[in-house]
Amino acid sequence: MSIFFDEKKQTFHLCNNEISYIMAVLPNGQMGQLYFGKHIHPERDYSHLLELATHRPVTAYLREDDRTFSLEHVKQEYGVYGTTDFRQPAVEILQENGSRLSDFRYKGHQIASGKPRLAGLPATYTERDDEAETLTLTLEDPVTGITLELLYTIFSEGGAVARSARFTNRGKKAVHLLTAMSLCLDLPDCNYDWMQFSGAWARERHLMTRKLTPGIQSVGSRRGHSSPHHNPFIVLKRPTADEFQGETIGFSLIYSGNFLAQAEVDTYNVTRVLLGIHPSGFDWKLEPQESFQTPEAVMIYSDKGLNGMSQNFHQLYQTRLARGIWRDRERPILINNWEATYFDFTEDRLVEIAQKAMECGVELFVLDDGWFGKRCNDHAGLGDWVANPERLPNGISGLAQRIEALGMQFGLWFEPEMINKDSELYRAHPDWLLETPERPASHGRFQYVLDFSRKEVVDHIYHMMAKILEEANLSYIKWDMNRSITECFSNALPADRQGEVFHRYILGVYDLYERLTSQFPEVLFESCASGGGRFDPGMLYYAPQAWASDDSDAVERLKIQYGSSFCYPISSIGSHVSVVPNHQVFRITPLHTRANVACFGTFGYELDLNQLTLSEQEEVRQQINFMKAHRRTLQFGRFYRLKSPFEGNVTAWMSVNRDQSEAVVGWYRVLNDVNAPFTRIRLQGLDPDRCYQINDSESFYGDELMYAGLMISDPSAGEVPAGGTPSCDFDSRIFVLKAL
Repeated sequence: MSIFFDEKKQTFHLCNNEISYIMAVLPNGQMGQLYFGKHIHPERDYSHLLELATHRPVTAYLREDDRTFSLEHVKQEYGVYGTTDFRQPAVEILQENGSRLSDFRYKGHQIASGKPRLAGLPATYTERDDEAETLTLTLEDPVTGITLELLYTIFSEGGAVARSARFTNRGKKAVHLLTAMSLCLDLPDCNYDWMQFSGAWARERHLMTRKLTPGIQSVGSRRGHSSPHHNPFIVLKRPTADEFQGETIGFSLIYSGNFLAQAEVDTYNVTRVLLGIHPSGFDWKLEPQESFQTPEAVMIYSDKGLNGMSQNFHQLYQTRLARGIWRDRERPILINNWEATYFDFTEDRLVEIAQKAMECGVELFVLDDGWFGKRCNDHAGLGDWVANPERLPNGISGLAQRIEALGMQFGLWFEPEMINKDSELYRAHPDWLLETPERPASHGRFQYVLDFSRKEVVDHIYHMMAKILEEANLSYIKWDMNRSITECFSNALPADRQGEVFHRYILGVYDLYERLTSQFPEVLFESCASGGGRFDPGMLYYAPQAWASDDSDAVERLKIQYGSSFCYPISSIGSHVSVVPNHQVFRITPLHTRANVACFGTFGYELDLNQLTLSEQEEVRQQINFMKAHRRTLQFGRFYRLKSPFEGNVTAWMSVNRDQSEAVVGWYRVLNDVNAPFTRIRLQGLDPDRCYQINDSESFYGDELMYAGLMISDPSAGEVPAGGTPSCDFDSRIFVLKAL
């Protein structure tokens, strides 16, 4: 890992054993992009990759005596608005005279070991300086006096480069940042497939792929949160690339608010990727001597296909984005009461559910919505974070003591960013809502959004939550957020700063997370937003796991968890076994399949085990024993996608522990076949020279399992042999491989 600077050629080369990232100072002083991809020799001069254009008709040029240099035909590091480049810019600044032009020229640079933290923002980090090097380029606009620092961190291992930008107004007049992207990358061609991860509530992060074509392709959110509709993560892959070979580039934004991920292909087939805060509605006033830091974006190159890219993201985000004592810990098996009771519960009913769960081996009981204020339904109570004495006469502390007396840990649900108008908090502070004067305020789930751009609001919620955490000895917090932001207006900010509210809101959320996780480091936080509505890297910095979706149906979860795995580590994917018929799609799936899907995640239960038959309860005990025996491999092993639910009736994936001594394979078939063809799946990541015993039965060498495959043909062919088990719709199997 090194960062090389050629002073004569004015080029920078960031590289490790896997990748190279090269850029140069352009003839006009701006920064140009030369190369991003597989590692190439750092000793070479690559300035010729600049490809300064020959004269092209209908082109605007910067210098009157030069008909070769136009920004329209140059690959740039951080494209600016309005000066011979007609593509979407990375930066747009409104100045006092109405101009939006910028000209950021190279002034200097600094190379440092390690990685600086970004104040108030989540970001990747290092624990030792030798894990990464950081290049900070300092650029300046000579007219406005604004300096732009472009930060690039290359890690010692893997194909990742972390990027962000910081603006400082060193001029004498205020300006308005209208666009400030975290990442701009100009690629020399457009021979890529665009992959996005989109959907809606209960069908989050479904993989969608299309070929890049001239014009703009983009996804984003203007909802105030990253949203279930589009994830802040995209992939460009070569058309011939697949899961195990070929070039891929993944782009991920470590941010939880409004975002834009975009690829623009010009008519010369150059592709510009932009990633950052969505410019729509964004307007940050920058007074003299003030600074603005963008969120961090991470881009990962792999020539080992989509699995290779994903494993880079998993390793980086699991170990150098997630933090705290739970980063590396196996996650407790929990039971959540929500789908068992909804709002209809008493303290004794909760203890009854916990008692049976404890008998089956569950380690953590979580009380969901309905325990506070006058919360008998979703019309009231949000904002009043004190126990409802009618439901919990001994308070949260009393219930926690009863749960702990069973030998279990206790966790609690909060939705700290929201408020009902039927609440003591609203009656005391009606101006704490986000709402626009003289306009009607829209509700979602009969609730409204607190103005987290205001410190006094965040302070108030912090003190209420901290009080409960201190008194009740909580082990776990589920942090929910159940609606998007509308009528975004803060009563605490002047008119010329209303464009800052969306971003300031997310900074307030991060501030509350930071305070609580710092004061209560032993507590495991799980983020949630109506399921997967804020399933993003920004949340992962504070909460090492997230509820992946409110849709707990095992068949639907195949697509949701498969799509999530392209960027997010398995240890971050909240996944539970729920009741049947399922409460979202009303499908009846076998209990073993529900567990076989959920075990590739954090694992837990979302039902009342008392309602199961004795044989089903025994099956649950076996599932929990299995998870406890293998969760280190399942949650922290190297994950491989084998067969896609987006391409057929069968899904398969597997996880291999770090020393290749154990692997767990999951195989899932949605609809049953009759007299079906013979089938195999080729496994991945095994040691070819070691012999593996499968489910304590037959043994095979790793090379056979990877190259010839594991046979999974249905032995019944429609007629079940004597003593055999019939296959069914929504069937699944788990294979545990142990090296001998």
